[in-house]
Amino acid sequence: MAPDPDDRPYQRPERDAFARNALLVVAACAAAAGVAWFFLGRLESQPPAPPAAAAPPAKAAALSEAPPAILHPLPAPAAAESLPRLAESDTLLRKMLVALIGREAFEALVYPSGIVTRIVATVDNLPRRSTPRRMMPLNPVPGAFRTAGEGEETAIASENAARYSPYLRALQAIDAKSLVAAYVRAYPLFQQAYQELGFPGRYFNDRLIEALDDLIAAPEPAGPVKLARPKVLYEFADPALEVASAGQKIMIRLGRENALQAKAKLREIRGALVAASVPR
Repeated sequence: MAPDPDDRPYQRPERDAFARNALLVVAACAAAAGVAWFFLGRLESQPPAPPAAAAPPAKAAALSEAPPAILHPLPAPAAAESLPRLAESDTLLRKMLVALIGREAFEALVYPSGIVTRIVATVDNLPRRSTPRRMMPLNPVPGAFRTAGEGEETAIASENAARYSPYLRALQAIDAKSLVAAYVRAYPLFQQAYQELGFPGRYFNDRLIEALDDLIAAPEPAGPVKLARPKVLYEFADPALEVASAGQKIMIRLGRENALQAKAKLREIRGALVAASVPR
């Protein structure tokens, strides 16, 4: 089956299809309790549909499979009984995220409903080929996608990276330990959402770390990232980049310097997550 076009770096003539990328990656982590992965992006300009309208991930674990061993178990939160129900968790998540990134950044960047479910679905899809736009937890990246050159020399313009500055500032402002502490407190909500999306017996924190590892391993092109346009849509000209995961493509679109900054913060968050895990 052909890959979902949502994970391709394309641009339709009438709208900016790259407008979905900036810090989805932080969204995964940033909202995961308020976790940080929030800030790597959306591709479409319209608001995402409510989570209830979204289909489960395409590769849900088969019920006949034995669940994998938990690699990074988290401690049970002391106040688990005080958590709201998943369907009523947006107020808690808003408070956590505002505490982490500030009210102004939250209102500018974050789609404020269905936060836990959107984050869980996005985190799960980052290592896959596509991230369905209807489940993105972020508002559109401002500005129009820019290219430079013509024909075989067409590439992502260097000034395109500036569009992601607000997301990077929000990411850099997050204290990794505070982020993880909030995530651990709210973790039962994320685990419940992961199971309800079609992964019974699977452990969301392991998937989050897997997604972070995939993002950190994203290619780092040294020069301009060239684009091809075989038909209407842009693609990465380099086949190795075109077949990368959805999350890695997001990192590439950020631009090399932005991606290096984002990766440094993601490594810090990953380290705090591992440190918070219970020894097996």
